[in-house]
Amino acid sequence: MQAATALAPLVGPITIGIVLTAAAIDMDRRRIPNWLTFGGWIAALPVMAAIHGLAAGSLVWLCGWTVGMVLFLPFYLMRGMAAGDVKLMAAVGAWLGVSMVLKIALATCVIGGVWALVLLLATGQGRATLIRVGHMLIATLVPGSRPVQPQAGASAGSIPYGVAIAAGTLTMLFAGT
Repeated sequence: MQAATALAPLVGPITIGIVLTAAAIDMDRRRIPNWLTFGGWIAALPVMAAIHGLAAGSLVWLCGWTVGMVLFLPFYLMRGMAAGDVKLMAAVGAWLGVSMVLKIALATCVIGGVWALVLLLATGQGRATLIRVGHMLIATLVPGSRPVQPQAGASAGSIPYGVAIAAGTLTMLFAGT
């Protein structure tokens, strides 16, 4: 039981270290390395087992990891997010559990969304992006229609979403919710 008492206060700081490292690397290289995300997953399992017991800790780890992965997987599948971002959210879930990863994902989406809107306005791509989104919606809702493909180089840009995940994580950890 002393191991659980000693490890529990380290969960937040370790998670902060993971997301801040991911954010820094994502800003620099525009990718989040597998050694960081997979390492985060692997390291969380014995810690959760020590804190909660083997069976309960494994379940906490698995559920948090799964929810973290599933929350952002659709964005990856629609090419709106990179795989490293999805894997990072799974690592956050593995460390902090289902309840917290849900809150962090919501905060991350708000932060990332505001950042994306600022980027759209700053680059003057707001109107073009709305048109592309409209075409995507029509293609989704109208059977047999196809989305209009954007011209090469017409992207409004991208953001290193690891930064938004780090900001969402810090926001929720320090908000005390």
